[in-house]
Amino acid sequence: MTIHVLLVEDSPIATMIIKRIIDNSSGLSVVGTAKNGVEGLELIPKLNPDIICTDLHMPKMDGLAFTQEVMAEFPRPILVISASVQEDDPQNVFKLLEAGALEVFPKPRAGLSQEYEALQAELVRKIRVLSGVKVFRRKRKTHSPAPVAPKTTSSASPVVTAKTSKTSAIKAVVIGSSTGGPQALHTIFQSLPAAFPVPIICVQHISLGFLQGLVDWLKNHCSLKVEIAKEKDFPKAGVIYFPPENQHLKLDRQGRFVYDQSLPVTGHRPSVDVLFESASAYYRSQMVGVLLTGMGRDGANGLQTIRKAGGMTIAQDEATSIVFGMPKEAIALGAVQHTLPIDQIASKVLTLLSLCPF
Repeated sequence: MTIHVLLVEDSPIATMIIKRIIDNSSGLSVVGTAKNGVEGLELIPKLNPDIICTDLHMPKMDGLAFTQEVMAEFPRPILVISASVQEDDPQNVFKLLEAGALEVFPKPRAGLSQEYEALQAELVRKIRVLSGVKVFRRKRKTHSPAPVAPKTTSSASPVVTAKTSKTSAIKAVVIGSSTGGPQALHTIFQSLPAAFPVPIICVQHISLGFLQGLVDWLKNHCSLKVEIAKEKDFPKAGVIYFPPENQHLKLDRQGRFVYDQSLPVTGHRPSVDVLFESASAYYRSQMVGVLLTGMGRDGANGLQTIRKAGGMTIAQDEATSIVFGMPKEAIALGAVQHTLPIDQIASKVLTLLSLCPF
């Protein structure tokens, strides 16, 4: 069965390149193109596409307004294909994920390099996977909520209050995620208190150029610090860390961050498995491992390592995962102790840290 794609992009060159990539791929077809969101909305009921690929910056109606209208009127899987995050608006592309888009992807450019070929293959793979994701109608927002200021305890979701009378044996939380991960991380982090007593170390599979935008977006929606880990630093309580782009992140024998440029693992650098296994070697049973939505199996073996070392393990359930690949693989290995919907994971982590009652 052919996957029908609607392409919404104002650049003629980008439209030509993306259309060529899609039309030259077996089982994919661009059924229509639009120069802006207004034209795109007119085409949806006529063409009934399986998935929509949209840019962010467009005249008349940009990608954010377009995504909001699509999810309110014609719910479809949406892949944002945009230039890397710009310095003057680093959070805008991630606002599309808040509005209902599934993932962001860098805009391909013409070329014959090996990197371009890899980008082609990855774009086609994402379109195939995301076209099968079930999405639901979302009500239009009449106004944009103000972002949470750093170091406060208010957020869009209820924050579980920490109990300071108990001391947790857990020393760290590690999290791995891929497709759908930014939305899942957003849900978890906005429900954690500013007084969170241990570090959180994450690996999120994300295209080159988008990491800093992700960090900035999350930072403005939770009460904890969010930053890129610095080599030789010790992880600090109440801080959320991500590895730098295209680097594995490990802990050395003293518990300090170490960068690693060895080969990708399960196709990824940074790899969830690499982080989980390294953290397990240092923290042993005094850690919680969380594996969230994503395609593939990165993190499954690492979560099993955490469980064998005596740590606690959690996986996002199928119903709330955009793609149930990574959690499913971990469950099949017997690595998961708790399988939970995304909106219950923060509370469970706090329970395991003895910060809230059972």
